[in-house]
Amino acid sequence: MASCVWLTQLWTEVNRYGQASDYSRALKSLNKILQDDKDDIIALHCKVVCLVHNGNFKEALNVINTHSKVLSSDVIAFEKAYCEYRLNRIETALKTIESVDQRTNKLKELYAQVLYRLERYKDCLMVYRDLIRNSEDDYEEERKTNLSAVVAALSTWENSYPDLGLPETSYELCYNAACTLIGEGKLPQAMSKLQKAEELCRQSFSEDTDISDEEIDAELAIIHAQMAYVMQLQGRNDDALQLYNQVIKLKPSDVGLLSVTANNIITLNKDQNVFDSKKKVKLTNAEGVEHKLTHRQLQAVEVNKALLAMHTNQADQCRKLTSGMQKQNPKTPLPVLIQAAQMCREKQHTKAIQLLEETHLTETEHTKLKRDWDFLEQHPENAVDLKMTIAQLYLVQGHVTKACDILRSIDEKSNKLGMVSALVTMYSHEEDIDSAIEIFCQAIQWYQEHQPNSPAHLLLVREAANFKLKYGRQKEAISDLEQLWRQNSEDVRTLAQLISAYSLVDSEKAKILSKHLPSLEAMSFKIDVDALENSHGATYIRKKTGKVASENQQKEHGQGDTKKKKKKKRGKLPKNYDPKVPPDPERWIPMRERSYYRGRKKGKKKEPIGKGTQGATSSGASELDASKTVNSPPTSPRPGTATTMVPSSNIVPPRQQKPSAASKKKQQQKKKKGGKGGW
Repeated sequence: MASCVWLTQLWTEVNRYGQASDYSRALKSLNKILQDDKDDIIALHCKVVCLVHNGNFKEALNVINTHSKVLSSDVIAFEKAYCEYRLNRIETALKTIESVDQRTNKLKELYAQVLYRLERYKDCLMVYRDLIRNSEDDYEEERKTNLSAVVAALSTWENSYPDLGLPETSYELCYNAACTLIGEGKLPQAMSKLQKAEELCRQSFSEDTDISDEEIDAELAIIHAQMAYVMQLQGRNDDALQLYNQVIKLKPSDVGLLSVTANNIITLNKDQNVFDSKKKVKLTNAEGVEHKLTHRQLQAVEVNKALLAMHTNQADQCRKLTSGMQKQNPKTPLPVLIQAAQMCREKQHTKAIQLLEETHLTETEHTKLKRDWDFLEQHPENAVDLKMTIAQLYLVQGHVTKACDILRSIDEKSNKLGMVSALVTMYSHEEDIDSAIEIFCQAIQWYQEHQPNSPAHLLLVREAANFKLKYGRQKEAISDLEQLWRQNSEDVRTLAQLISAYSLVDSEKAKILSKHLPSLEAMSFKIDVDALENSHGATYIRKKTGKVASENQQKEHGQGDTKKKKKKKRGKLPKNYDPKVPPDPERWIPMRERSYYRGRKKGKKKEPIGKGTQGATSSGASELDASKTVNSPPTSPRPGTATTMVPSSNIVPPRQQKPSAASKKKQQQKKKKGGKGGW
């Protein structure tokens, strides 16, 4: 009896603490109850609920697994799945929910959340629509908000646009509607929706005086980040970067928002402002970010990390990141493409091509070598991009023919006008005219079968005809020109080309076709010759009739012969010209190349430079040499001249000559430079 009273008191405490949300005290009372009966189902269930409210999800899950015989899945399925969901064991939570036959509304709510986290948006949409139809409580607006988030995800990631006619009464609903418009590519409408969501958010918080402006800005951060994303898509990069940085400065608690914003800033910086990008990369590595972003968002973040490492010349880091991406997402070719780009930066184009074309081996449990797989065969959905990359690498190396072979193997692009133009240009560069004409013929035949007489078809025929005429293939061009002329018999230009081509092949046919040319009267155009001559850029101007008439009148009066004719000047003859002696036949050849050139005469010595005492020059030596002075008499009289003796008293010896003023200044400057301290 005493024990019953004691248990009753404990349950009363549990009830009172539960109503007061004091789950810690309730746990103490429940533990006392379980000491008396450890398999009490109600007490165990209540203990799990208290642990969940306190956030002790691991301990709650441990209690459930320990007493699995007592706590069956029907009794405690919601709590078990919720603990697994909060511990990010999403796949396990899904199995727990699907093991229950009859699901309550709260279990369906959790089921929808699990499907959303697993990115199964279509299944999630069906669950929410069923919940909204079959439930009536105070959480209807929250369900509609979640449903609008699912619609936005479908629009963004799966290109599906279900129109459910959801209201936009709250800023959350308005924000999700804007995200849906972004997925549809309606950027101006999305921006107006985001502005409306911002207004609704400010209005909803303006009534609450306890919320500060900083808290309102933190709530608006996700709206501002989405606005910046729309600006980035519109090409307004400066405005987007400014708004992104404002969001970063707020330091939002949502690690997913912080990571996406930092990643978008890195994409705007590209290979510029690398220091800022390195700081932003750290924000993408926050703890728990992998549970906040979708699979594609995480993949985009990892790709940008690898590209940043490549642009900052961190080759080892780039290879490490791409290897990890390849293990996590073996179906995507992006890691291999980034590795090839890194090799190209290291001037290893051959290795890059080998990387894209090399074979990979798949391993199974039964056999190690099952079959050889080419990388292109492993990724058929990305074969076009890979082949285009390989062709580009061949072009960089100068292997134009190999690049053409790769491009011609892309069946999806072989008949596109851009591809035809590129192949014809490359074959023309290699002077392989036959292959270029073959490309034209294949494309024309495809359009003849699938899109006959379409603008693209006729354009190809005309370009093929012009190309053949350019390279002298008139016979091959005739069929194309005839096809164009039959399509439009009034095309005079095509008819003229056809006649010109036939004139070199069949002159009679050219004469017959020339009858279809319009007459001169029909071809004449009303052109103002004077206005055309006076226009800017006229190279030839016809003489005006007035001037011609006046010149004729002057000639009639005898005034036309007043101008003197200019006489041609005779060329100057050399000074030693002798008309009797024939000129040198090699006079136009350089002297060194003439037959009688014997080289320069040797024996002429130049004056010594830099020899003798310091400061002495050859010019000074010649001046001081008495034998070379004008006043010095010759050693012996020359024949036929009278000798005049100069008195020796007028000659001053070299050592007794006084230095000039200029030489004195130079000596003083040398003395000043030689001292220390400027003295």
